[in-house]
Amino acid sequence: MQYILKSNNMNTKVIGYWNIKKEKLKQKYKNLSDKDLCFSEGKEKEMIEILGYKLGKTKQELLNIIIAL
Repeated sequence: MQYILKSNNMNTKVIGYWNIKKEKLKQKYKNLSDKDLCFSEGKEKEMIEILGYKLGKTKQELLNIIIAL
């Protein structure tokens, strides 16, 4: 599937190759699990909130990290 994270004030959408980004995130942040990085369409906001909490990052910081991967 092709997804990449894209966000505006109201929505967070994932567009690009999430499986590749997920693996890079797991390599960079060893405390993330597959469950934390499980992408479900329509649940992007919840996933970003969980990741932000686990990494101590704001939503925007996290989106910038993911986009840069």
